[in-house]
Amino acid sequence: MITKKNLLFSLLLFIPLSFAASYFHWESKVIFITAILSIIPLAALMGEITEAIAIVAGPNLGGLLNATFGNSTELILALVALKEGLVDVVKATITGSIIGNLLLVIGFAMLFGGLRYKEQEFQPVAARLNASSMNLAIVAILLPTAVQYTSPGIEGQTLQNLSVAVAIVLIIVYVLTLIFSMKTHAYLYSLVITEMQGEDLSKSRKEDFGKINVKKLVFLLLLITLGIAIESELLVSSLQEATKSLGLTPLFAGVILLPIVGNTAEHTTAVAVAIKNKMDLSMAIAVGSSLQIALFVAPVLVISGWISGQSMDLGFNPFELVAVAVAVLITNSISSDGRSNWLEGILLLATYIVIGLAFYFHPVIDGF
Repeated sequence: MITKKNLLFSLLLFIPLSFAASYFHWESKVIFITAILSIIPLAALMGEITEAIAIVAGPNLGGLLNATFGNSTELILALVALKEGLVDVVKATITGSIIGNLLLVIGFAMLFGGLRYKEQEFQPVAARLNASSMNLAIVAILLPTAVQYTSPGIEGQTLQNLSVAVAIVLIIVYVLTLIFSMKTHAYLYSLVITEMQGEDLSKSRKEDFGKINVKKLVFLLLLITLGIAIESELLVSSLQEATKSLGLTPLFAGVILLPIVGNTAEHTTAVAVAIKNKMDLSMAIAVGSSLQIALFVAPVLVISGWISGQSMDLGFNPFELVAVAVAVLITNSISSDGRSNWLEGILLLATYIVIGLAFYFHPVIDGF
């Protein structure tokens, strides 16, 4: 019988295969594909170990660990791409992660959950607060982009300084959202916290993980992080040649392929809990991941680029910005009432497919 664990275990075989492909200088597309398939199980294992540490550590520290490592795979991929100077790919990955979480993940969750239950409910107050936070994220990338395109003579350093200042504001907001959700207004998220800690997702694991030394888990986490970093190096180094030979653009790879790879574990978990009629938890995973990308990962990348001398800023391609705005708009519209059904899932998935097709047929532009 094919199970999720068996499939992930099988994908681990691609790790030595990707090393062999790189060592023997096989075709770029072979290195690219094997690296992608290697990152998927590593990302899933990282999620499992982070969850285990969170259960042992308790609710407050556990919540912080989940928030910190939730998008670590995407962050590592983006940092490696940034080091190689692929700034446009990094920006595409940021927008693609936000779009994928809001449309693809929530879409599948609402679809499969709605097929089993006529209507599902989730916390509307939390949904509205998340919507406001996502609106802030849109403003944060809209204004630097507007400055860039309305000031033809603006210096790159000026735009980067603006982006660093905005990034600092976003990180402060992100920290405040953590305090709000885990401390001062934790009661608004109490159902999600209960589901994450006390029900069948973690009940059996508490006994297993409680016997494991946290230091060993941390060591495994660091080892997996190193593995993801190595595979990311292989993936990024082969990206441009591989996408060309596969008939794809780096823009499409950055917006569609890489975010799907980095978020595989979270995607499957969000859908699985929706099928169990835990839509609160599913929305928390998907929307929380998007917020983390917008309010933490993107700012960290901007500051990292500023420190390393890379021209990483918040001036995005207008087409990417339109796609993110559309994703935020339709998700906020659908989730505002705190109810979902399978048709709303279809609407989100259809929007994602249309956006994906637009990026697929989008011509190669400067930087790509």
